[in-house]
Amino acid sequence: MPQDQLPVSPLAPDAFPDMPAIDGVGLAACEAGVRYVGQTDVLLVKLAKGTAVAGVFTKSKTAAAPIEWCRSILPLGTAGALVVNSGNANAFTGRQGADAVRQMAEAAAAACTCAPDHVYIAQTGVIGEPIDAAKITTVLPGLAASLGSDWEGAAAAIMTTDTYPKGCVRTANIGGVTVTINGIAKGSGMIAPDMATMLSFIFTDAAIPADILEIMLTRAVDKSFNAITVDSDTSTSDTVLAFATGAADHPAVAGLGEAGLQDFRAALGAVCLDLAQQVVRDGEGASKFIEIHVSGAEDDIAARRIGLSVANSPLVKTAIAGEDANWGRVVMAVGKSGEAADRDKLAISIGGVAIAEAGAVVDGYDEAPVAEHMRGQEISIAIDVGIGDGAATVWTCDLTHGYIDINADYRT
Repeated sequence: MPQDQLPVSPLAPDAFPDMPAIDGVGLAACEAGVRYVGQTDVLLVKLAKGTAVAGVFTKSKTAAAPIEWCRSILPLGTAGALVVNSGNANAFTGRQGADAVRQMAEAAAAACTCAPDHVYIAQTGVIGEPIDAAKITTVLPGLAASLGSDWEGAAAAIMTTDTYPKGCVRTANIGGVTVTINGIAKGSGMIAPDMATMLSFIFTDAAIPADILEIMLTRAVDKSFNAITVDSDTSTSDTVLAFATGAADHPAVAGLGEAGLQDFRAALGAVCLDLAQQVVRDGEGASKFIEIHVSGAEDDIAARRIGLSVANSPLVKTAIAGEDANWGRVVMAVGKSGEAADRDKLAISIGGVAIAEAGAVVDGYDEAPVAEHMRGQEISIAIDVGIGDGAATVWTCDLTHGYIDINADYRT
């Protein structure tokens, strides 16, 4: 479905952030007609020589051709360019899909004067349709000749059913030197942990070795992109890539545990979380943003599974869409999670109002303040399952008829 047919999410930020240029990063986007007419759909990023790269990818067993390509070159730890297209995921396209990725890498390498195995490829859109690589390769020389720092344009070029471009910027201090972290993302539907139909690209001028950057990115993704869901469907194309150009003149980073990296780790985590939550806020048809905090679980993993059981429940999500304080559906979703929970210690609150404690509704429970909370756009649910010390927070959105409208007509 073309982007211009979709209204902007009511949960969207007021504006795209002011994101500065990053030394060693050049961006350009254009319309190549990959699927739709009238919207940009190809992004080229040229990276400084020696840029370190880290990546986290979908766990889908039917991963797309660009995922296989990126996984194969990631151990080299160096990137020279990134090519992204929207409109076609190049997934389940066999040998032709793999050949198309190689053609794109070779064309980008020629345009950006780097090796093909230093070119990262990401693709998103419809699954199962062969992609015409020539539509992309023919525009790359022109893009390479018009590089700039239009981050909003870059974020717009990677959108599919997104209703707004997603960006985030943070700064961090390494050894007394300020470094910048810019991130962009796309995602709206087919969103579930182990990532989702989402792409995110993070750029910094910090000088971080690839192996250290990989560990930090993996940890940041686990607490952000892997803690969101819109519809429980894991995509074939999920990709998060982080690029460190090394342009900032700070003391050398030798190890993950260095005190000087603490601020950078926090800033990287903040960028990932902000972008992940923007994906949820742009969930297809979404009208409400939902935070679910689970405590008292056997461990943190169990807490996340319980939270996701609630977050993925169609009955919970539709009740929230209808502004119905039907907390019994939360009890149901906790019980079906497969994780340990003590029914007689279970406690639930919504909007900070205690509803159930010690396995029963609280004495004198008044639904009025909960109902008022449900009429807002930001919904909070807290659950204590009474077993141990495990805790986790996940984020989701409601399920409205808008989700059906978008996905029933996705290819038309």
